[in-house]
Amino acid sequence: MKKLWWAVPVVVAGAAAARRSQPSHRTDGQAYDRWLTVTINRAPADVGSEGKPPAPLDELAERIDVEIRPAPGDRGTELAARFKEPVPAVSTSAPARLAGQDPRQELRRALREAKALLEAGEVLRPDTPPTTRPTPGGKLIEAFTRRSGGEGVL
Repeated sequence: MKKLWWAVPVVVAGAAAARRSQPSHRTDGQAYDRWLTVTINRAPADVGSEGKPPAPLDELAERIDVEIRPAPGDRGTELAARFKEPVPAVSTSAPARLAGQDPRQELRRALREAKALLEAGEVLRPDTPPTTRPTPGGKLIEAFTRRSGGEGVL
């Protein structure tokens, strides 16, 4: 009996992961994805004009909804985006995220690039190569740098 106690945390963690991987639902039964939002230090008129989203987001315009509104406390503009159709659970799995095939990563990257273009005028990239000769640590940092644009919390 004592040997089975190790299975309890494993089962709980597995159940939590399975529940988290299922798409969310509104009370009216329509599936949706959450809004991803960035705050941009510009006036709302500078962020979006004529109902057209900023440059990196207009490539995804057919697939996403975009909202532009003043940020609370008169601190710039909030740029929010989400997919019109629910994202399949298979494409949001851990292997898909590691392979860079999660569509949410593309949306996160586009939001970050829009913020950078509007605030700084360019998207800053790390210098390459990070080292003069390839090392295991340098390769690891390079892999993290390639994936970092699509991950994180917005």
